[in-house]
Amino acid sequence: MTELIYFLSLVIALGCMGTSLKPSPIYGGLCLIVSGCSGCLAVLGFGGSFLGLMVFLIYLGGMLVVFGYTTAMSAEDYPEALVSSWLTIGILFMSMFMEVGMMFVSNYYEGMDVMLEFNSMGGWVVYDGDELGLMGEGGAGVAALYSCSAWLMVVSGWTLLMGVFIIIEITRGN
Repeated sequence: MTELIYFLSLVIALGCMGTSLKPSPIYGGLCLIVSGCSGCLAVLGFGGSFLGLMVFLIYLGGMLVVFGYTTAMSAEDYPEALVSSWLTIGILFMSMFMEVGMMFVSNYYEGMDVMLEFNSMGGWVVYDGDELGLMGEGGAGVAALYSCSAWLMVVSGWTLLMGVFIIIEITRGN
């Protein structure tokens, strides 16, 4: 399980690095989708199935619209690939080796093992107990989403809608 979380953190770091290297918007959106999926899988690995599913549906479902508009508005005949220059390849490999080195150092020293020990505290998982027994995180999460967190869903939807309009305005040009 630890190796899976380490691998997912490596994929998250490489996805963020691929986005920041500023390739064509097609590849930048793809790198964001890969790092977002890896982050959701990491949350699922820690036991937060409802939280991972909600982040996956809201973030990737909403942002996929923004990525689609971005690539449609800035379509190029010959898009710049992620490996189009030696500098970007060097930065990508350097960041990958730094992430792998950090994984080896954290496995070597036991003091850095605190990062993965918060799974036993139940920080990602919601449990609720009543006279009938223990209720899992799915039911409690859905109840919280539609009762006390409904305003957060409205704000998230409004933010995604404004994000689409901002991206359309930026990529429209003169």
